Amino acid sequence: MSQLDLPARPFGALLTAMATPFKEDGPLDLPAVRHLARHLVDHGHDGIVVNGTTGEAPTTTDQEKQQIIEAVRETVGPRIKVVAGVGTNDTAHSVRLAADAAAAGADGLLAVSPYYSRPSQSGLVQHFLRIADATELPVMIYDIPGRSAVHLHEDTLGELAHHERIVAVKDATGQAGAAFQKMVNTGMAYYAGDDLLGLAYLASGGAGIVSVVGHVTGDIWRQVIESVDQADLPTARRAMARMLPVIDSVMGSGQGAVMIKAALEILEILPRRTVRLPLAEATELEAGHVRRGLVAAGLIPGRTGPAE
Repeated sequence: MSQLDLPARPFGALLTAMATPFKEDGPLDLPAVRHLARHLVDHGHDGIVVNGTTGEAPTTTDQEKQQIIEAVRETVGPRIKVVAGVGTNDTAHSVRLAADAAAAGADGLLAVSPYYSRPSQSGLVQHFLRIADATELPVMIYDIPGRSAVHLHEDTLGELAHHERIVAVKDATGQAGAAFQKMVNTGMAYYAGDDLLGLAYLASGGAGIVSVVGHVTGDIWRQVIESVDQADLPTARRAMARMLPVIDSVMGSGQGAVMIKAALEILEILPRRTVRLPLAEATELEAGHVRRGLVAAGLIPGRTGPAE
């Protein structure tokens, strides 16, 4: 694959939606935030998404969100893209978060479709345009109908693509074929929002992955991306297959934010797996399942076996 064939990557190729570390009794753990950001950079990442779903953004205050952006920005330096989640189901609030993110040093914004209120396609367009007009930062739209309860139509995305700062989509629709069609027709950069479909998106011209398991599989994801860029699909498939046990154990329950913290604790990257309610901390049984996935992927020593 020639350099001319490589997709545009406005936010890098390998990004992880970073978990937000908390102290045992719940406060934000900024030293652990910095440590986790360094870990991601040391393991193949050229971008980090903060204040997203995996970062438990619904439970962090606006001030905490700004502190997280500032801590990560200071830690990773200028070469790593820092993308800040600013999406809510209140457009005015999202606009304020966008301005705060820009002031805190973010390189880009991630804006999820407004959830629960189920706006019309016209409402979605106006919502995203307000966010894009709030700062000079490029915007990645997050299309995840399973959580937002709204589908972004292709015509809607096409209309949004005319805005000079709306440049990418994080696609978690689970529909790789439809995503390819939208990618071609809108010209926007497409990022896989589902670890399991990451290889499929990359192989069809996707810009990259916004991962969850990338917290612990960054080097493997980097191998997948570079192999696809080199048109070496057999190597990419082997690397992807190695990640499958981790994807299953972390994402299989639908509680990626919970399970990835268990994985980070097991690997001693974070000191604890504390989450904020309404999420509940992984049980020992759940953590055991995650541990077996890490063993199966060769990320820690041990042997796999039946659940205890």
